[in-house]
Amino acid sequence: MPLSEQEQRLLDEMERHLLHNDADVVSAPSGDRALSYRNLVYGALLLLVGIGGLIAGVIVGDVWGIIIGVVAFAAMLGGVMLAVTPVRRPMSAAPRESAKKKQQQSSASFMDRMNDRWDRRQDGH
Repeated sequence: MPLSEQEQRLLDEMERHLLHNDADVVSAPSGDRALSYRNLVYGALLLLVGIGGLIAGVIVGDVWGIIIGVVAFAAMLGGVMLAVTPVRRPMSAAPRESAKKKQQQSSASFMDRMNDRWDRRQDGH
């Protein structure tokens, strides 16, 4: 059964809204913590050194090979941890103001906020 014109318009609007919100989610800052590119680079380098050490440990064999392999594995694990650990960003004045605004908004009921969002969306803002 085909969709009516109103249902088709509603579906198109929902798709646009979803695409708009997905873009907002991807570009939204995640509070006061973010990944550091420097840590990503150092972590990747440490991971590569660990892989090289692991290969060297396999080539050496023997007891030294086991020791080299364990140290290389620890280096790889440390590199991954370094790369994915977020660093704390300094807070500026603007996020503090938005935090106050959010705190004031949180005092409103959930349904009031949803109604406000719906009204803004219908008005085209």
